[in-house]
Amino acid sequence: MKTLKQLLLLFSIVLLVWSCGSSPIKNNNSQKEEPVVIANDSLQYEIIIIDIGFNLYLNTIAKPVGFYSQNYLENKNRFYVNAWNYRVRNPQAYNPNIYENVIDYDLNTDYGYDVNYKLFNYFEFAQRKYKMRLR
Repeated sequence: MKTLKQLLLLFSIVLLVWSCGSSPIKNNNSQKEEPVVIANDSLQYEIIIIDIGFNLYLNTIAKPVGFYSQNYLENKNRFYVNAWNYRVRNPQAYNPNIYENVIDYDLNTDYGYDVNYKLFNYFEFAQRKYKMRLR
């Protein structure tokens, strides 16, 4: 009788763990995340970022708009874009699922604060998410 109770208890625990692990959790975070569009209409420049978690990063972890100067962001982006594009062009050495597209960032073009801010923060986000360092 004692063995039967232990088996029933064990079965109940396994069933509870299995049912909790297999049922989808429904909350506000389960909604489809909208892509982040980085654009400067006057320059006809646009980047669309479809990377889950980037919206949350922008709204919670990233420093607020205005924290960095545009000059700082441009300098960091030049560095990050060069490192990113190098990895895109070397898929045998770097994961082509992460580094999919070359970023066309002209050093002599003023893309404006918003483009530089979002691009910079995407690089910061990607380094955290994919545990990499853009060097």
